[in-house]
Amino acid sequence: MQGVVAKLRKSGAIILGKASLSEWCSFRSLNAPNGFSARGGQGKNPYVLSADPCGSSSGSAISVAANFVAVSLGTETDGSILCPSNANSVVGIKPTVGLTSRAGVIPLSPRQDSVGPICRTVSDAVIVLDAIVGVDYKDGATQEASKYIPDGGYKQFLKPYGLKGKRLGIVRNPFLGFASKAESKAFEHHLQTLRQGGSVIVDHLEIANINAILNSTGSGEATLLLAEFKISLNAYLKDLVASPVRTLADVIAFNRKFAELEKINEFGQDIFLLAQATNGIGNIEKAALINLAKLTRDGFQKLMWYYKLDAVVTPGAGFSPVLAIGGFPGINVPAGYDDKGVPFGISFGGLKGTEPKLIQIAFGFEQATRIRKPPTFKA
Repeated sequence: MQGVVAKLRKSGAIILGKASLSEWCSFRSLNAPNGFSARGGQGKNPYVLSADPCGSSSGSAISVAANFVAVSLGTETDGSILCPSNANSVVGIKPTVGLTSRAGVIPLSPRQDSVGPICRTVSDAVIVLDAIVGVDYKDGATQEASKYIPDGGYKQFLKPYGLKGKRLGIVRNPFLGFASKAESKAFEHHLQTLRQGGSVIVDHLEIANINAILNSTGSGEATLLLAEFKISLNAYLKDLVASPVRTLADVIAFNRKFAELEKINEFGQDIFLLAQATNGIGNIEKAALINLAKLTRDGFQKLMWYYKLDAVVTPGAGFSPVLAIGGFPGINVPAGYDDKGVPFGISFGGLKGTEPKLIQIAFGFEQATRIRKPPTFKA
């Protein structure tokens, strides 16, 4: 994260260290547990230690939630900021792709990767976002996305009445089906809060082909990610000054060499092997890219344009694939706790460059609810 870390240091931040994460951003194996890495061990949810901390930026969310640090950064390809923020009762902002530099970040997909803040409050997250956005010549995507950065930065949108006049689309299907009873009840209550704050609620909306979008294999997302990962990782490793591995094939061989460690970790490298078997961006990958663009255009974008929405609102973080495949921004804010004390959040998502509106909505919701409480570290 050399690009964004340099910006943080320039803004006066003190860097304490690197947070643990779900190993290889949850892109090593389908059997890998959330929050586990061979280097950092198993990350624990500070609210209920046996609860899922989610991933892949689990350590970033855990460290902030447990008050080890004031703020942290996470990376998201599909859900890796929004999901751990949702699970650990913190605020996560997944910016428009390219708004923040990915230079120095181990890549998965230049098309979807994004770096964003994970903090205890919306205001803290926005202060960090202000510090890390902008052009970085080491990441070409930042040049195009810089057009979205507003004059005066993002702090100006931390308005207590940010909900007033916002058109919010409520997509229940299938996301409410993923929610617990407590989460569903809280979500209905929060819709009333949004109304009381002056928002116009457009309820019971449907995103076209939502089941196809959420199926990464059927949508083509998985196909593209496998090929992009191999290409991007090989380029990243090749440029390192010193490294025992220089290609994905080297990484696979390293893991095979230390097979005993594999047994201890209890998971393998099936995703690595699938990625290694790819051969660049061929006809299958190009067809997948076309399909993802069509799903985005006919689904989320059409919904936003047709209903003139400022944001879509869903419970939890299950909305992340919709945002991921289009490079769109999203914010997850604490929304409550179930009867066991396990946290859950609410997500606000919008079109590219709509961070100002999302910040107004998220901050307005946070100030109206003030739900977040310190962790209890229950066993």
